[in-house]
Amino acid sequence: MERSGAPRSSENGKTKRPWRAEGLPGTPGGRPKINWWRFVATLLAVYAVFFLVSSFFDSGERETISYTQFTQQVTAKNVKEIYATGLSVEGQLKSAANDPDSGNQSYTEFRTEIPTFADTDQLSQQLQTAAVEIRAEPLSTGRGFFLNLLLAFFPVLLLAGLWIWIMRRGAGMMGGGVGGLGKSKAAKPVEAGKVRVTFDDVAGIDEVENELVEIVDYLKDPAKYRRLGAKLPKGVLLAGPPGTGKTLLARAVAGEANVPFFSASASEFIEMIVGVGASRVRDLFEEARKVAPSIVFIDEIDAIGRARGGAGGIGGHDEREQTLNQILTEMDGFSGVEGVIVIGATNRPEVLDQALLRPGRFDRTVQVGLPDAAGRAAILGVHTRGVPLEADVSADRIAKTTPGMTGADLANLVNEAALLAAKRGKEKVGTADFADALEKLQLGAARSIVMPEEERVRTAYHEAGHALLGMLLPGADPVRKISIIPRGRALGVTLSTPETDRYAYDERYLRGRITGALGGMAAEDVIYGVITTGAESDLEQVTMIARGMVGRWGMSQKVGPLTILSNDGQQPQASPATLAIVDEEARRIVDECYDDAVRILRENRAKLEGIVAALLEHETLDEDSAYTAAGLREPVLDAEPGELAKS
Repeated sequence: MERSGAPRSSENGKTKRPWRAEGLPGTPGGRPKINWWRFVATLLAVYAVFFLVSSFFDSGERETISYTQFTQQVTAKNVKEIYATGLSVEGQLKSAANDPDSGNQSYTEFRTEIPTFADTDQLSQQLQTAAVEIRAEPLSTGRGFFLNLLLAFFPVLLLAGLWIWIMRRGAGMMGGGVGGLGKSKAAKPVEAGKVRVTFDDVAGIDEVENELVEIVDYLKDPAKYRRLGAKLPKGVLLAGPPGTGKTLLARAVAGEANVPFFSASASEFIEMIVGVGASRVRDLFEEARKVAPSIVFIDEIDAIGRARGGAGGIGGHDEREQTLNQILTEMDGFSGVEGVIVIGATNRPEVLDQALLRPGRFDRTVQVGLPDAAGRAAILGVHTRGVPLEADVSADRIAKTTPGMTGADLANLVNEAALLAAKRGKEKVGTADFADALEKLQLGAARSIVMPEEERVRTAYHEAGHALLGMLLPGADPVRKISIIPRGRALGVTLSTPETDRYAYDERYLRGRITGALGGMAAEDVIYGVITTGAESDLEQVTMIARGMVGRWGMSQKVGPLTILSNDGQQPQASPATLAIVDEEARRIVDECYDDAVRILRENRAKLEGIVAALLEHETLDEDSAYTAAGLREPVLDAEPGELAKS
């Protein structure tokens, strides 16, 4: 569904720039004032320098001698060649001579003038007798005075033109400096009729969509709300993880609202020169008011909306804080009847200044979270509209295997599957293409390396240990795939995903996660009696979960229901003794889980060996093949065990 927009008036069908270029103080239109007296004085000084330099080169090293000396040198046959233009003669001697008129100065190149009463015929005969080379040009070929003046003045004109061009591109030091720092960016209003995104293209976040539908309805029919005294929120903040569709929602509002839509990134307001960002904010809101009702969308607003008072600025006068102050003033300065709605997007709402979030500014915060299984299926339906799919492709089945993926991740998944299908020469995208694309995104691209057989067997035991514990521990996530093909930095990968989306985790589940993560190291300990470096990433995950259980989620009786460790990586606000207890309890939990992992693997050694044998044969096992190899599931009747595995 497309809606026609309400574009601004323009000439020749081109939309005008909404932001004007701010220049030096007191100059409209963004053009800086020029001190013409200084400009003319500079031109004259530069011209004088060029004139002196040209005069120096024109003078050369030729000696001006009398006509008498010239005839004497001709008679002595000491003249090598001459060059004549009219009665002016320049030439070169065969050997140096002294000029008595200038203090016996030695010279070899000379110039002189032939008197009008001189006998030129006799001079010509003498020159021919002395075998002097004679060259001459007519008087008309010489450059005139005005041409010489123009040629001397050309470099000055070139420098002046370059200076004016640079000054007009910039906006002065206060307006942005040389090079265009102060010019407003070419951010133009996005006309609703040109935006190809509507609410039909937004899926999986219906509750957020409903919040924005209210804004669109107000902009379409404001009288309905004004009759009841309702005022629309001046600002709506979309907060959520990256890739959840915040920018897409704002574009959908532009496609539905039938009003001008201004889009800008917060980083575009910031420059090196203080005051540029505030000037751009004023320009943006001024243009938005002219075409109200309108929408202003500021992406990644945390770039300028961070809480003030930190160590980043001196006295609160740095560029970012001035830009933030201007946004606060603009949002609080206009009334609701003006119909200018500000939509901001950020994935770090906790760092925003509280003055920005108070009622009257961004007084409505909408959380854009990760989609659930139904939402992921709807998102896949949107992104596969133009993709030819085989009959066996099920969006619901794919959605169940992609927990935690955002809308951007799912769009990338569809694109990767289409690329794989095209690479394989297929006409339609099938389930196998989606499975391989998901495997590539989740596990990493396969590396073409040849592992020694001993290393390959050890990797198989490592991954089998992870998988078997995931199969046997109650409440653990089902094992979806096991592979001993090197991918990324890992020599093997075991993938486990839950059957349904989970939003809260109990202590039993977290202990199971720790035990499963320690399964690889425990399997190497049980089989070989040694521990290798292959468990590095597993131990990082184990440490993070164990410390979170003790220091964040109150799952230790010794520490109690306290938050010791912060989620944002800041220094913990606790005494050294308390931190020591946290480390002690985290170590206790990990040790207990490791003992459980070793015990379970020893008790189920046969199942472990079955998974290892299947891995060494097929290298990659899917869910059915893995459980069948462990003896925990009946084999498929119409296929051999492991036939479904991908190698």
